[in-house]
Amino acid sequence: MEHIIKVEKITQYNDLKGVETLHPLISVFDNSGTKSLPNNSKIHFGLYAIFLKAGKCGELKYGRNNYDYDDGTMVFFAPGQVIEINNEEDYLPTGLALLFHPDLIKGTSLGKQIGQYSFFSYETHEALHLSLKEQQIIRDLFSKLEYELNQSIDKHSKSIITNNIELLLNYCVRFYDRQFITRENVNTDVLSKFENVLNEYFQSETAQESGLPSVSYFADLLHLSPNYFGDLIKKETGKSAQEHIQLKLINLAKERIFDTNKSISQIASELGFKYPQHFNRMFKKNTGYTPIEYRSLN
Repeated sequence: MEHIIKVEKITQYNDLKGVETLHPLISVFDNSGTKSLPNNSKIHFGLYAIFLKAGKCGELKYGRNNYDYDDGTMVFFAPGQVIEINNEEDYLPTGLALLFHPDLIKGTSLGKQIGQYSFFSYETHEALHLSLKEQQIIRDLFSKLEYELNQSIDKHSKSIITNNIELLLNYCVRFYDRQFITRENVNTDVLSKFENVLNEYFQSETAQESGLPSVSYFADLLHLSPNYFGDLIKKETGKSAQEHIQLKLINLAKERIFDTNKSISQIASELGFKYPQHFNRMFKKNTGYTPIEYRSLN
């Protein structure tokens, strides 16, 4: 049975790594020379964690995938996530680490915006791969945070620290946008597969049996996290994955409504609606007509 370690405080993680605690709510350090995390264990994080890996990752696994990253890869974890530790015998920790407690950002601009950084919920195979120039920007920001932690805490400390974390995360948003663009072929393949499984969902009896599909359903079929899948679709098409699903529903409804051999209730059921009134409401909102009114246009 794997051992689960709950890490709710910065001091707890620092003790696992053999790192000095300079601030009770944040830790920034170079992983080189630190202790390896306990092998064959799981860590339940109560903290935000950002790692810039240097060389082989090895140590961290999240979700269904275990990746060996190239130099200059960033991974992000949020409170509530569980990380598996699977080290090879010769594994040595490398790279940079930033961990901070949710209390650090309460009442700050970052605290209000933290939910918008969707990459905290990406899986490991959706990690951010940095160019050398991008790595240097991130390393500089780690250095600024490390410098600040080595100063005496005063009334400016919290704002300077949180502003630098927010700047780091905003750069990561930019770098992820670049990564989506440079992986155009992969993204196009995902979009094509999404269209195929979306069509299959409604062409079969799945909708009638299982109801309206969710974004998570398609993300799982495509082996992606819901956040990464949603962000990819939005970047590629300008529409959210949910908007794509709804557009497919409206187009199919428009086609099927003209089949007078079926009642509106039957059509609603075939499309996955539990209640016909929900279908009527959605259809009118998107077309300006009720299904009955639209049928009469034929």
